[in-house]
Amino acid sequence: MTASLKPRYSRIAGTGGYLPSRRLTNADLARQLAAQGIATSDEWIVERTGIRARHFADDGVPCSDLAVRAARQALETAHCKAQDIDLIIVATSTPDMVFPSTACIVQNKLGIHGCAAFDVQAVCSGFTYALAVADAMLRTGAAHKALVIGAEVFSRILDFTDRTTCVLFGDGAGAVVLEASHRPGIVASELHADGRHVGILCVPGTVSGGHVQGVPLLRMDGPAVFKLAVNVLEKVARSVLEKAGRTEADIDWLIPHQANVRIMQGTARKLKLAMDKVVVTVDEHGNTSAASIPLALDVAVRSGRVARGDTLLLEGVGGGFTWGAVLLDY
Repeated sequence: MTASLKPRYSRIAGTGGYLPSRRLTNADLARQLAAQGIATSDEWIVERTGIRARHFADDGVPCSDLAVRAARQALETAHCKAQDIDLIIVATSTPDMVFPSTACIVQNKLGIHGCAAFDVQAVCSGFTYALAVADAMLRTGAAHKALVIGAEVFSRILDFTDRTTCVLFGDGAGAVVLEASHRPGIVASELHADGRHVGILCVPGTVSGGHVQGVPLLRMDGPAVFKLAVNVLEKVARSVLEKAGRTEADIDWLIPHQANVRIMQGTARKLKLAMDKVVVTVDEHGNTSAASIPLALDVAVRSGRVARGDTLLLEGVGGGFTWGAVLLDY
C-alpha cells in the first residue's frame, strides 16, 4: 500500500492544563457560606464528593484566558507552533460571549488566522465530544493538527445559597494537540444524548431583549444524576471496548470526568478495575466540567503515571443528558 493510501488516524502529541491561582479549600468555602447562614463543613463535602479544594478564576478573567494558557502548554509539549494548527475546538458551557465562539477568541489570542474554530456544548461530556469530532476531521483529511480544549469558569454560574451544588464545581482548562498519524492513536469513540433528562442538570436561564429570563444559575437533581451517570458510563465503556475488539483488562488507565469520587468508584467497580488504575483529581480540582478530563490527563502525564503506549479510556457524562467515551493508545 502506498503512503498516500495508508489509513489516517489521530494521536495525542501533547497535553496542557491550567488552574487559576485562587484555591479555595472546603474550609474556605464553609466560612463563606456561614456568613450567609448556610452550614456546611469539610467533612460533609468530602464524605459525599471526595472534593477537598477547587480553583476559581478572578473576576474579569474570561474562559478564553484559561483556554489559552492550557493550549500554549499543550503546544509546547507537542513541540508544535501555533501556526501549525488548522483546527480549534473548545468544549465549554461558560463561553466568553453569546457569540462569537470562545474558540474564535482563543484563535485570535494565539495569533492563528484562517483555520476552522468552533465551540462544542455538551457540558461535562464536552471534551469527549470535541475529541471525537476532531478525530473524525483528522481521519478524513479535513485537518492535520488540532487543538482540542476543555475550559470552564463554572464559578460564574453557581448558586452560593445552595450548598449541595456550589461546593462541587471549579474553574480550569485542559488541552491536547491532536495530530494526524498513520499509527492508530484514538481507537474508538462513542457519543450519546437523551434530551428527556434535560431538567436534572441545567442552567434554566437565557438572555432576551437585554434581560435575563429564567434562572441563570446551575440547578441539579443530584440523586438522579448519580443514578443515571453510573449506568450510562458502564454501558458506553463496554460498547467502546467492543468496537475496538478489546476488554477491560486492556485498560491501563481510566480517566473519567471528575464529578464525584463515588461515581468514579462505581464505574471502576462495574468495569472490574482497581482504583489505582483510575486517575482521580476531583479532590483538588472539584468538578471542572468540560475541562476535567483533559486536566486529569495532563496531571497524569506530567506525573509520569501515563506513559507512551498506555491504553486510556476517557469518559464523561453531563447535562443534556449527554455522555461519551474515547478509547485511545497514548
